[in-house]
Amino acid sequence: MFDRTLARSTGALLGWLALGCLAVVVPVSALLVWTDPDAPRSLSDRLLAVWRTSAETMRLGGVTGAPVRMLLSVLLGLIALLCVSTVVGVVTTGLGDRLTELRRGRSTVLERGHAVVLGWSEHVFTVVGELIAAGGVGGRGVVTVLADLDSTDMERALRGALGLTDGVRLVCRTGAPTDPEALALVAPQAAGTVVVLPDEGPDGDLAVVRVLLALRALLGARPGPPVVAAVREERYRYAAELAAGPGGTVLETDRVTTQLLVQTARQPGLSAALRDLLDFSGAELHLFDVPEAAGLPFDELALRRPETCAVGLLRTDGRAVLTPAPGTLVRPGDRLVAVAHDGRSVPLDTCRAPVDASAMAPGRAWPKRPSRMLLLGWNRRAPLLVETLRRTVRPGSRLDVVAGPETGTAGIRVPRSRGAAGLHVEHHVGDLDRPDSLTGVDLADYDSVIVLGADHDGGPVRPDDRTLLTLLMLRSVAAATGRAPAVVAELCDIRSRAVVPAGPVTDAVVRGELTALLLAQIAHRPGLTAVFEELFDTRGGALALHPAQRYVLPGREASFATVMAAALRRGECAIGYRAAAAAAPRPADGLRLCPGGTDRRVWAAGDEILVVTAGPAAPGGGHRTAPAVRSEPDEGDAADQRASA
Repeated sequence: MFDRTLARSTGALLGWLALGCLAVVVPVSALLVWTDPDAPRSLSDRLLAVWRTSAETMRLGGVTGAPVRMLLSVLLGLIALLCVSTVVGVVTTGLGDRLTELRRGRSTVLERGHAVVLGWSEHVFTVVGELIAAGGVGGRGVVTVLADLDSTDMERALRGALGLTDGVRLVCRTGAPTDPEALALVAPQAAGTVVVLPDEGPDGDLAVVRVLLALRALLGARPGPPVVAAVREERYRYAAELAAGPGGTVLETDRVTTQLLVQTARQPGLSAALRDLLDFSGAELHLFDVPEAAGLPFDELALRRPETCAVGLLRTDGRAVLTPAPGTLVRPGDRLVAVAHDGRSVPLDTCRAPVDASAMAPGRAWPKRPSRMLLLGWNRRAPLLVETLRRTVRPGSRLDVVAGPETGTAGIRVPRSRGAAGLHVEHHVGDLDRPDSLTGVDLADYDSVIVLGADHDGGPVRPDDRTLLTLLMLRSVAAATGRAPAVVAELCDIRSRAVVPAGPVTDAVVRGELTALLLAQIAHRPGLTAVFEELFDTRGGALALHPAQRYVLPGREASFATVMAAALRRGECAIGYRAAAAAAPRPADGLRLCPGGTDRRVWAAGDEILVVTAGPAAPGGGHRTAPAVRSEPDEGDAADQRASA
């Protein structure tokens, strides 16, 4: 009966509450009066004292006299109690809703000049980590992330993965980046830069275009901050560029990953050089104003700044010229593009860095030869990889593909033989999950091996697990035959790199990592957009690791300025080196960017020089902001690299 009464209405609940209060308050008040030595002697006076004590306790007033006056006093007390309770309830509900909204990440960001990251994908940890390492945008150090996830979960994941402290200003907001109302929460109109991450869903590129359109709808006719976005496939890039507007930059993740795989397969350790160049720890690209250098040749200017490694010029019209031809003059207003440890401008030296011409190696021609490569696995980037090889390898080169039978019969087909004048492709059916799939493969026949990770289909098996299994089998075959060609593996999780089976010529390329680093660099330094487009363009400059004996005599002690001068003679710009003695554990070890022109060492035959060199024009035009793929390395270079390994 009691339970049914409570379930009837609020009035019944209040009635039971009143009875309960009276049952406690009245007896206790009577006990207080009867135990008071100063209490009245008569019963009526004592009952009146009990009434006053009970009324004061329950805030009903203490009016005495006629019963009507006492009832009116009770009514006023109840009304006052109702009003106060209502006010307390409203305030409590409002504060509770506000706190809940804050915890859900639905409040508007009040920052100015902050960095805004839209979306959540595998790139978010690299992008946010690099932006925080660079001090946010404009030195403010505030990074805001908007995604359709719980804000507390996002912040916990980012702080845990990146090891952020409480002093780092990271703001997460919950909402769909495709919704203009949700975009308003992160105040993009007041931001210093906006980064749109590629989406991992089946229609991820369409979602990126929609986010850019929503951002444009929110900003309206206002110019807005610089926008940097990334899509996976080339067919959506033009639409994304239209949606981003004239001030936007759009990268293509599949092409960046594919071309990095090709470059790393030819030159182990190049992916580590790119990561070192593009992250914000150590040396990276900077722009320097050098008004006093107007009229000087570029090669003369490069040797007068020994603390940096010059790679080109940014003209006054915004055009980047990398590895200028010898004798190219610096014009008034040109800015120097150089690799340096910081962006502080220093006065131009009046004298050149020490160059020992007697230690320079004499120029010589290297013979050219076709290459033979092995491709293990297949995914949506594989056709692009084959096409990239076809355009850049020496005539007569060969590519053997080992993949499942569905590769040649499903929607994506392996390109067939191109004849002796191009790339000959041969498909071999094999299950890479089986230990005997590589038993008959003679690794001695191949210059390099590329292991592709499977596309993630959302199943319980992670793509990297299959890739690691293939690498283990390759290591077993190499140990049995005594032959270990250069191996590069494609990974989708950056945490998998730490467990890659170690080898002297084994490298790993994390899918999308280079794109994420480029996103962070362009977002932090929009002025370098033209430089990156030229540096990572198939029509512009390219990074390469060349044997040190191309520039200096082996066994001779010489400064790095001597290496820089020798590279300038060849139309290249030296920006670092990799020591041979440190190449044994992994190709990424021993790499040093911008050592300084005065740095001296004895150059060994196995040392390698990291240079920026002019890349050949790609047939049919190139694609902006993708690692430049140079033609097949010369036979002498490959032989020297194999001897070094």
